[in-house]
Amino acid sequence: MGDVAAKIKVMPNSPDVDLDDLQDRLEESLPQGAKIRGFQRDDVAFGLVALLPTVIVPDGAGGTEAVEEAFTEVDGVESVAVENVGRL
Repeated sequence: MGDVAAKIKVMPNSPDVDLDDLQDRLEESLPQGAKIRGFQRDDVAFGLVALLPTVIVPDGAGGTEAVEEAFTEVDGVESVAVENVGRL
């Protein structure tokens, strides 16, 4: 088995959310075995910026569900959606 890379779109619940702090909290919330290999930012509208972390998870870990659930529970997150998934 290999690893799976997923780009996940994390929408903050307000344009006032400190994105650097949110980024740190997302990294801290990762389940065991998952890691983040970089963040991108996407201007959405009206000052709202989405974070796009690329998350690496082991193939046998059940996909990205655990990561999505962990991200959803982080304070300041409005929604989480998988944008792209591929094998490494």
